[in-house]
Amino acid sequence: MKKTIFILVVILSLPIGEGWGGAAQNLDSLWGVWNDQAQPDTTRLKAIHEIAWNGYLFSQPDSAFYFAQMQYDFAKSKGLKKQMSGALNTQGASFYIRADYPKALDYFQTCLKIYEEIGNKKGIANAMNNIGAIYKDQGDYHKALEYYQRSLKIMEEIGDKTGIANALNNIGVIYEDQVEYPKALDYYQMSLKIREEIGDKNGIATSLNNVGIIYKEQGDYPKALDYYQRSLKIREEMGNKNGIAGSLNNIGNIYLNQGDYLKALDYCQRSLKMAEEIGDKKGMATTLNNIGKLYQKQEDHQKAINQCSKGLLLAQEIEAISLQREACKCLYDAYKSTGNGNKALEYHEQMLVLDDSLHAEETTKKLQQMEFAKAMLQDSIAKAEETRLVQDAHEEEMRAEEKTRNISFGVGALVLILAGGLYSRLRYIRKSKATLQVEKDRSDNLLLNILPEEIAQELKDKGKADARDFEMVSILFTDFKGFTEQSAKLSAAELVHEINHCFEAFDSIIEKYNIEKIKTIGDAYMAAGGLPVPTDDSVKNTVLAALEMQAFIVKRKNEFDAQISSPLGRLGGARFEMRVGIHTGPVVAGIVGVKKFQYDIWGDTVNTAARMESCGELGSVNISQATFELLKDYPDFTFKSRGKIEAKGKGVLEMYFVSRV
Repeated sequence: MKKTIFILVVILSLPIGEGWGGAAQNLDSLWGVWNDQAQPDTTRLKAIHEIAWNGYLFSQPDSAFYFAQMQYDFAKSKGLKKQMSGALNTQGASFYIRADYPKALDYFQTCLKIYEEIGNKKGIANAMNNIGAIYKDQGDYHKALEYYQRSLKIMEEIGDKTGIANALNNIGVIYEDQVEYPKALDYYQMSLKIREEIGDKNGIATSLNNVGIIYKEQGDYPKALDYYQRSLKIREEMGNKNGIAGSLNNIGNIYLNQGDYLKALDYCQRSLKMAEEIGDKKGMATTLNNIGKLYQKQEDHQKAINQCSKGLLLAQEIEAISLQREACKCLYDAYKSTGNGNKALEYHEQMLVLDDSLHAEETTKKLQQMEFAKAMLQDSIAKAEETRLVQDAHEEEMRAEEKTRNISFGVGALVLILAGGLYSRLRYIRKSKATLQVEKDRSDNLLLNILPEEIAQELKDKGKADARDFEMVSILFTDFKGFTEQSAKLSAAELVHEINHCFEAFDSIIEKYNIEKIKTIGDAYMAAGGLPVPTDDSVKNTVLAALEMQAFIVKRKNEFDAQISSPLGRLGGARFEMRVGIHTGPVVAGIVGVKKFQYDIWGDTVNTAARMESCGELGSVNISQATFELLKDYPDFTFKSRGKIEAKGKGVLEMYFVSRV
């Protein structure tokens, strides 16, 4: 639900093009201007732009693309590059509304290139803003924020209030995504104020909607509903179907949270109908998920399954990870309620994988302040204070001991008594120091078990650990075949025992090769070579580790097969076979969360490595072209080219099987 709200918000802040603002005129009148060859070329182009953008973009995006193509062709024939870019911007926006992000990004980048050629600063800023919106929806918050800030800087330089408001709004969306609601609200309100000053109705509707989202997330439903309804009214006045669908969905969610299921269903169904009219697959998936959750709350589990299954298919089609996760959660709850444990487990496992991908919803270095170590620091401060008090007591006793040396021999007996007391106190102090050291060592060891040594040291020294860029990291993924089927045959204790046995072996192997364990996700294991300290042999060592892991699994399966009659024989159902995949490239590494924090990595390299694993074969180690190029001259390995393999979301990729000589 939340992610689609963001998309409906962001698209409304896409700028309409260079110098072509103002209210939409009557479409027939604009069509007449376009066809009047006596009119100046720029006037005709302005008219066809108004038809495409204000007439059709938010209600019939495919028609908007058609009219924008007419604009582009005519502008190109006249050599008017500024107007060509405006047409490309509209076409990119039409694909954005339909959640076709690769095509939208292609058009926006072409638009940016032309604006840079002609030195049009406003056009450059607009294009950067739009490209930022694409990266945001794809979960690359670092790139999104970078483009938004570059856009904002240019808009402030040229004094463009519309552009400033758009950039402020979109930065607010990033903060909202990071659950930093006070900051998000500040940016939204700054954006709203500017839009009200310049009378930007579309922008006002967007900002009202966004403020409503914040109040909704903070649990203030009456305020949220008020802002949503004010936004809906403006959007209905403008005939903005994309915005109307978003507002209807948001209002439906408020009623859903308030338990008014009849009103909630009415608003969600109206939203779904409008999203279907304009071909907004992401809006459709979101609303289908919401309707499914509504039926689940009413304990109509079959209807919930039907709606969320449709939502999941659409979310998978457009590769919307957060929406896939919501649909899987809905299906998990519904199947669990019907007693279908196998189907519930299937969707629960999908949720775990998607949760990991959402971490690559990739937090941003510039937004997260890494304040996750507060509890640890408070504990360290408390221990330091305890140590100081013990030391003060020790120094006080030493001063007392020094003083007794000046007392006459006649009170020697008293001195001996004091000395005995001081000796006991000293022993106590030494024992206290030893206890503190044990606790400190225990804390350090626990920290090192969670984080790499360099990161742990930085955390202790600075109270935070900054995210870092690494240019050459080899990512390793493993996955067991038929884990779901195996889990149905074994008790939970048996399954956990076998997985733990395998993962303990993997831990030893990666330690041997100086590889960093990142995490486990269900039955999947993830590790990385070349961080946090890059080394020349990290790629080679990662592959050697993968081969040894695969050899361990093969050996263990053979042992099971040979010992069917032994006590282990009844674990025959857990004779795992495994795929392993490796890809090498740049990543960002850092710590996520403020509780139960975890060292993690993000970037396209991670996604490609996951594809290497999923496209691999049992018993083999599958590597990418990039990894192959770095290893092909090593005499320790032999390679088998697999040619070009289709990888989901990545297109066709060169892959190789690697083995030891």
